Amino acid sequence: MSAQLGGQPILILKEGGSRTRGRDAQSMNIAAAKAVAGAVRTTLGPKGMDKMLVDTIGDVVITNDGVTILKEMDIEHPAAKMMVEVAKTQDDEVGDGTTTAVVIAGELLKKSEELLEQDVHPTVITLGYRQAAEKAQELLKGIAVDVKAKDKEILSKIAGTAMTGKNAEASKDKLCDLIVRAITLVADADGTVDTENVKVEKRVGGAIEDSEIVEGMIIDKERVHPGMPKTVKNAKILLLNAAVEYKKTEVDAEISITSPDQLQMFLDEEERMIKGIVEKIKASGANVLFCQKGIDDIAQHYLAKAGIFATRRVKKSDMEKLARATGGALISSIDAISGDELGIAGLVEERKVGGEEMIFVEKCKNPKAVSIIIKGGTEHVVDELGRALEDALRVVGVVVEDKKVVAGGGAPEVELSLRLREYAATQGGRIQLAIEAFASALEIIPRTLAENAGLDPIDKLVELRAAHEKGKKTFGLDVFKGEPVDMWKEGVVEPLRVKTQAIASAAEAAVMILRIDDVIASARSAGPSPEEMAAMGGMGGMGGMPPGMM
Repeated sequence: MSAQLGGQPILILKEGGSRTRGRDAQSMNIAAAKAVAGAVRTTLGPKGMDKMLVDTIGDVVITNDGVTILKEMDIEHPAAKMMVEVAKTQDDEVGDGTTTAVVIAGELLKKSEELLEQDVHPTVITLGYRQAAEKAQELLKGIAVDVKAKDKEILSKIAGTAMTGKNAEASKDKLCDLIVRAITLVADADGTVDTENVKVEKRVGGAIEDSEIVEGMIIDKERVHPGMPKTVKNAKILLLNAAVEYKKTEVDAEISITSPDQLQMFLDEEERMIKGIVEKIKASGANVLFCQKGIDDIAQHYLAKAGIFATRRVKKSDMEKLARATGGALISSIDAISGDELGIAGLVEERKVGGEEMIFVEKCKNPKAVSIIIKGGTEHVVDELGRALEDALRVVGVVVEDKKVVAGGGAPEVELSLRLREYAATQGGRIQLAIEAFASALEIIPRTLAENAGLDPIDKLVELRAAHEKGKKTFGLDVFKGEPVDMWKEGVVEPLRVKTQAIASAAEAAVMILRIDDVIASARSAGPSPEEMAAMGGMGGMGGMPPGMM
């Protein structure tokens, strides 16, 4: 980058820096964003394919989940990174619809490219896109259907739609049932759902059918002493965030011992202190101890003698979930131990799962935190099942919170496309072109569903449009029958928030990329030059190194 002054070039950028301007910059950014959308497009829908991602150390991830693919891909281009952000936002807000959001963003940019070639100014396009996105949100609320948070049939259909195409079809009914039960249990009285309170434990071994829900918690730990009982019924659980060991002084202090008798007295006193702590735990009525910190060897012996089931170094997140599941309180000091703050569970048991010991805290009265244990034949199957389950838990949680759903199978996109074209006609001017481009871009979803199922996308799109023009708002593409059907009757439903968020974030990303007309890239920072290395050596930085090391 340079400027001219009296025929003399003035360098502004450092050597090696680059600048791309105007249409070139826009074309480059749009091409990068389209490439990202193209990478995930084939995974969309029930007949979407999977991607195998291999990282630098050879670890393999096989997935159909848009955000996982984009996170695992080593993306360099700045515009492409913006598309990854779209997927991440969608994942954080709703948990599903990540591929949809990225594919719509890519298509919006593709359509804008056609308008740029017709000399429509980027500002006009961005204004039209913003108007269309706002109108789309309004129209979506109009086609959404209210559902009851306790309608388990609808919740099960929502979970089923989220898991379709993610290797979970074989035992979809079983998994949907687990998900709906889990969300129903952890939902708070005010209708909010924090899916963090559903712990998903993955274990290789057995079949998907063997997956189960535990109305309580599964802790990936074992008891600290073999002398402790393996099973405790009617458990009174103490959740302790303090070490069960003798107290060390807070300040630096030195104890001077001058005779063997004093040493013995000192050791006896230590043991007496620990025994006192265990007595305190026993006196509270607790027969199970979950400790976030350490448990001393002597304490383990006394706890085992007292018949108390204990485990140590439990994660903070697990302690919080245990408190929600058992109704107990987290106690941060040995002196604060009391029987009033104990949690209650019908059964605490150590069991072997997939060759590893785990602690099951079950039969909790009204657990506000639960665990799902999923099993599968191989590690990759279990990992992908875990991702499908996380997505489904999130969308069911969203429906319990929002109580609004729309039909799936591309039905909302076709309906929006038709209504936005009608809206565009009322606007006039060049903005009309941008709104029409937005309307056409939304049709990429049914078109992709058809392509991924090996159907003719144009034929299917025409059939879908015809159905919607007759007022059949819930008609979407059934990729198995290869024809438009009523998605509501087929049970293909999605939360309203999946669609509103996907369209909003896709439009925002497209607008942001379109508004860039200048890309100024700094020179890449290389390692220090030989001169700098020599200077560092002279300064004593590497002077002491043998020549072979440099």
